[in-house]
Amino acid sequence: MSTPYPHLLEPLDLGYTKLRNRSLMGSMHTGMEDRASDFPKLAAYFKERAEGGAGLIVTGGFAPSVEGWLSPFGSKLSMSWEVGRHHQVTHAVHQADGKICLQILHAGRYGYSPLCVSASALKSPISKFKPRALSTRGVYRTIEDYARSAKLAQRAGYDGVEIMGSEGYFINQFLVSRTNQRDDEWGGEFVNRMRLPVEIVKAVRQAVGEEFIIIFRLSMIDLVEEGSSWEEVVTLGKALEEAGTTLLNTGIGWHEARVPTIATSVPRAAFAWVTARMKQHVALPLVATNRINDPQVADDLIRSGDADMVSMARPFLADAEFINKAAAGHPEQINTCIACNQACLDHTFAMQRSTCLVNPRACYETELNFSAAESKKKIAVVGAGPAGLSAATVLAERGHDVDLYEKAGEIGGQFNIAKQIPGKEEFDETIRYFNNKIELTGVKLKLNHAVGAADLIAANYDEVILASGIRPRTLQIEGADHPMVLSYIDVVVDKKPVGEKVAIIGAGGIGFDVAEFLVHQGQSPSLDIDAFNKEWGVDSEYLTRGGYQRPQPHPPARQITMLQRKKSKLGKGLGKTTGWIHRAALAMKQVNMIGGVSYERIDDRGLHILVGGNSSQLIECDTIVVCAGQISRRDLLQELQTAEIPTHLIGGSKLAGELDAKRAIREGFEVAAAI
Repeated sequence: MSTPYPHLLEPLDLGYTKLRNRSLMGSMHTGMEDRASDFPKLAAYFKERAEGGAGLIVTGGFAPSVEGWLSPFGSKLSMSWEVGRHHQVTHAVHQADGKICLQILHAGRYGYSPLCVSASALKSPISKFKPRALSTRGVYRTIEDYARSAKLAQRAGYDGVEIMGSEGYFINQFLVSRTNQRDDEWGGEFVNRMRLPVEIVKAVRQAVGEEFIIIFRLSMIDLVEEGSSWEEVVTLGKALEEAGTTLLNTGIGWHEARVPTIATSVPRAAFAWVTARMKQHVALPLVATNRINDPQVADDLIRSGDADMVSMARPFLADAEFINKAAAGHPEQINTCIACNQACLDHTFAMQRSTCLVNPRACYETELNFSAAESKKKIAVVGAGPAGLSAATVLAERGHDVDLYEKAGEIGGQFNIAKQIPGKEEFDETIRYFNNKIELTGVKLKLNHAVGAADLIAANYDEVILASGIRPRTLQIEGADHPMVLSYIDVVVDKKPVGEKVAIIGAGGIGFDVAEFLVHQGQSPSLDIDAFNKEWGVDSEYLTRGGYQRPQPHPPARQITMLQRKKSKLGKGLGKTTGWIHRAALAMKQVNMIGGVSYERIDDRGLHILVGGNSSQLIECDTIVVCAGQISRRDLLQELQTAEIPTHLIGGSKLAGELDAKRAIREGFEVAAAI
């Protein structure tokens, strides 16, 4: 029998040590790095990923000094007394036969701290603090900080370090003239600007010796104007190899770049071509990264010679057993990362502990668990959306007898709408995962079954979980019954005809999804790397500095106006790290956005509105799509309570509001774990 994914699962010999496969769990800041009291949780988190088969793990970023802090009193390794807590992490990983590197990350001008420093005193557009320009002596001191931090990591038991030289952080800020306006030996010509990363690697290598992994996260395409040229990237890569780097990890884009790099709208392996291009110039192993979430994609990249390893950060967040499941020949069992960012990056930037929308146990391995049921119960779950699927499968895993009722002909609920939106095709992977999970756990799925309260009462269930979701809120104005008025379900699910001029009432997540669906109808850049590159200005020929050029979006399929009652900026409530992408995508499609609207009436000419209490305006349109919120479905609740059957509300049935799959899946898990 042939080995599944032979290239991904092939060991990588680094000379003095061997990695058990070609997967790298990339660095993610979880928030647990910031407090010593959370290190037992951090150790458990990494241990599960090591047990799950990760070839090499990289921690979240640790600053080499107070000046390099991401935030005040955040993660840092610069003092000997900080070493002890790290032994918990390295011991846990080594117990599972894994290997782990500590990432050294100096935030530079991205630091959310008044102590931040950079090459020059130029404020970042994503931080409110203006950095202090390091003196020449300060640069030398910072190089020593990196070497000291690496030595401390070695004392803590780490197998190596990763030096963060990408994403627009401190090292990037020295490399390009847009942020480095110095006139000493660390500025001016590129040979001077590139000295910093080279000297850091040399100092680290001298501090830790030869038998210690040094990964350098090299920004291979900055995606900002006046970023590094391709020739400069190659020159630096060669110099880093000579300086003693063990592995070169690919970095894509600065945080301030206006190009999506890891969101679900980015095609799978969209930037692997950059790594492949670098393979022609250096001999040391290269790591491809960004939007690689499937073992076949990973295996193909290595087989083709485009990379020697693949970095999969969030895929290990979504499923700690990613590699073990792939090695067993069961990729269908992998809980695939859908790159939504809602519980990982959005939490990080909100200073909350990260987790995962599709895997609520992520970063809660010591807290969110379940055991076998003490007594087997007969339980009905009504609704096979994300909340119901989560509850039903956990209940069955615990040993309960579970019937899952769904009135539609397929599972997935609102995910069946999401997966049809250009840029959200990955949501279908979660449906695939739960379909498999239902079979594995023995949940009895009853599709096309609109169960009633009388049916549930007659079946003598011990408990019932209502996860029947929501129904769209209807419009309550004159003309709301006009034939041109459609709900978002009419448009996305039922595919009712939509005209050339469209007004969308409601600018929450669903409103933005519907707008994306209508302006992109017939084509999705997320499924076509060339189309994505043109849409967002990625220069795949790398003829421009930073690999960034003027975007060339495809013309919109329709003329769309989005409206909302709130006076705030449209899309303000969208995800912190993805909202800008949705707003920018629709702006490129010339979508008109109007806030502070009162809706007057609808007639044959279109939608009549008031803006800011002024005189009436007409939005001429031939279709109006209502995305004005949802109402919870609780049709069965009162009868079940009257019959004294313990009943639980989860997901949309509990709280409609703006649909929240992250909350729904976690609620399903928590309720099921407690029964």
